[in-house]
Amino acid sequence: MDNSTTTGTTTGTHTLQRQGVISCRFQSWHHSVPALLEKSGLGEIAARQETVLIKPNLVETLAPPITTPALFVEEIIDYLLAFLPAKRIIIGEGCGAKNYDTHHAFAELGYVDLARRKHIQLIDLNTEKLRRREHPDCSRWPEIYLPEILDRVFLLSVPQLKVHSLSGVTLTMKNMMGCAPPSHYCGGGAWNKSSFHDNIHHAIFDLNRYRTPDFTLIDATIGMAQAHLWGPHCKPPVNRLICSFDPVAIDSYGATLLKRNWRDINHIAMADTILGEAEAEVVEI
Repeated sequence: MDNSTTTGTTTGTHTLQRQGVISCRFQSWHHSVPALLEKSGLGEIAARQETVLIKPNLVETLAPPITTPALFVEEIIDYLLAFLPAKRIIIGEGCGAKNYDTHHAFAELGYVDLARRKHIQLIDLNTEKLRRREHPDCSRWPEIYLPEILDRVFLLSVPQLKVHSLSGVTLTMKNMMGCAPPSHYCGGGAWNKSSFHDNIHHAIFDLNRYRTPDFTLIDATIGMAQAHLWGPHCKPPVNRLICSFDPVAIDSYGATLLKRNWRDINHIAMADTILGEAEAEVVEI
């Protein structure tokens, strides 16, 4: 595999003004998604980018709320199409299953039909060309391999609101694990990214020191209350959509929605004031 090397922190080719979290009560995808994105100003910012890569959470071929609903992503795409053409929008993910590839997950979860209708490209981040990067301050990943495409896109993360048995929560910073290539991070385990389970909080924090999402929109309509792949839903459903340009702020608020203290979630606590601000304003619309 052809890999190139960079040194230092990679956070994309654009500088965005950090802000707090915007939250709204969920009415419907068609009503709530455009209202939230209009308030955020995402469209004008995205229009200035060469390519927008939408990264859902398709860890396995399990139905929402475990995975990101295709209908949710469709509303995001429809909003973006008012600002930029379809050829500049990509959906990219790297699923965690070892017995099938990401394109199988795309097909099973409705993304192939979505991409066909909207003329959007689908890419498997597990097989993209890689770039080797180094960061001397990273204890878990002093070097890392990530898809080269992440250097030239506006990265729009679309995770689910879920508790995780190892990392406490799985929100936007953990959603970045889908970018890690199995060729380097399978670790011989039962999951394509098993190496990340070793010292998981430092692994998540270090990964995001190389690349954080530029914008996040979290599906908090239901919420997984006990684990990320199984177990009960939140009762009552959380019934929210939330968004932010700040990955730490939105993960902090997401943890609160799951009735967790963000200070007890080590990767959020480590990222606070370094990758964003955990104590950020929450604007209700």
